[in-house]
This record gives sequence, structure tokens and C-alpha cells, in this order.
Amino acid sequence: MKIAVTGKGGVGKTTFAATLARLYADEGKKVLAADVDPDANLGLALGFDEETLDSIVPISKMRKLIEERTGANSQNQFYKLNPKVDDIPDTYGKTCNGVKLLVLGTVETGGGGCVCPEHVMLKRVINNLVIHRDDVVIMDMEAGLEHLGRGTTESMDEFIVVIEPGARSVQTYKNVKRLAKDLGVSQVKVVANKVRNPEDEEFVRNKIPAEDLLGMIHYNTEVIDADRQGKSPYDFSETVTAEIRKIKDKIDQNSIL
Repeated sequence: MKIAVTGKGGVGKTTFAATLARLYADEGKKVLAADVDPDANLGLALGFDEETLDSIVPISKMRKLIEERTGANSQNQFYKLNPKVDDIPDTYGKTCNGVKLLVLGTVETGGGGCVCPEHVMLKRVINNLVIHRDDVVIMDMEAGLEHLGRGTTESMDEFIVVIEPGARSVQTYKNVKRLAKDLGVSQVKVVANKVRNPEDEEFVRNKIPAEDLLGMIHYNTEVIDADRQGKSPYDFSETVTAEIRKIKDKIDQNSIL
């Protein structure tokens, strides 16, 4: 199972991705959670302590490693497009609560694409995670659609778009679905987060096709409390964890079908 969790900023992607990863780990599965967001918060949501997280350098910022693997440096503008990366998750990943975290970071680009050593490295690492590893891989993507434009996620089994009950979130889902189709990813599903009341539920059901809606997570102050204390929502809110467990069951059911 290889899942990319996406959506616009502030919708709760990280809470969902981290809790989903913890649920798979609790089943005894090998789980690798990849943080591909420049504002990396996945580690805290998984339950890592701040000291460990402060010691992690994103792969995209490891200049020496990127130079070593791609052959690119200030004197050499030619570099390998298929650098060795299969050892990177085990060498640079950190484990907590049964989940291995790999902080990939992202590549800042001025346009819709980037053919630079950092991007080549990230794309190769992601492809290796998706194609060559037997772990459950859950990627917490950067907000927006840049990653789709750069084509770093075309091998994923499924995109899950986390939305809020609002028109802008629904528009993001439609854009992801359109761009994912261009990448050959047919499975684009939706999780509605921060749902407050029956009106919100009705809005979501009216806007999202039933076959694409995995479920809803209701607004819960326990998630805010967990974030305030730098804790994993999985350890803080049984209600939210139970709602995400139902969504996970649906993901598993769809993967069997």
C-alpha cells in the first residue's frame, strides 16, 4: 500500500497521515512515513520527541550526500539521473512507535518543474519507496499541487485528498483528480476533516461523489490539545483515532477489491 496524502494547507493532512501510519504499525506491518512537506511536522504527530526531530536533516538539504550520489558539484554540471538511493531509508530513517520516519523535504522551484540534482535525488528516493520496498508507505505531501506538477508521485497506488467542508477544499480535490489522471493514478479518494455538524456533512456528501469519499473526521479539540503539547493525536484522542480506523478499514477493503 503506497499512499500520498495531499490537500491545501491547514486541513489536517499531517494528523491524518500520522494516525493512519500508527494504525498500520499497530497491526505489525512495516510502515514508512515520508515527510515531503517543507514545513515538516509529521514526526511530532507520530510521537517523536523534539530533540530527535531537531537532529534530522531533510534529504533534500544533504548537499554532500546529493553531490556524492549524483556526481554534481560546482565544477560539474553533469550528473547521474539514477543515483543509488536504496540504502537511504534505512540509513537516515528514524523509528518511533513502530513507524520509520524519513524526512525528505522538498525542492524550492521557481516554475512548474525542476531538473536539478536535488529533485533527481528526491524523485529517485520516492520511486524506490514506492516500487522496491514492501513497507506500507504513507507520504505527507506539501500543501498545494507542486508535487503533482513535478511528477514525484506518479507511481503511488492512491492519492488521499484531505479537505475541509468548504468550496476551496473541494476545488483542490477536483484539481488533484485531474492532475493525478495525467500521471496515471486513477485512485483519488477524499477524507473530510474538521466536520462540525450535519450541515457540514451534507455539504461534503453533495460535493464529493460517494465512491470517492472514504469518510469524515469530526472537529475535535483533543487534536488541538495534542498539537499544543507536541504530542501524537493517536495518543490523545480515541475519538479521532476511531474515526480514522474506520477510514483505514475502507482503504484496506478498496485495495483488496
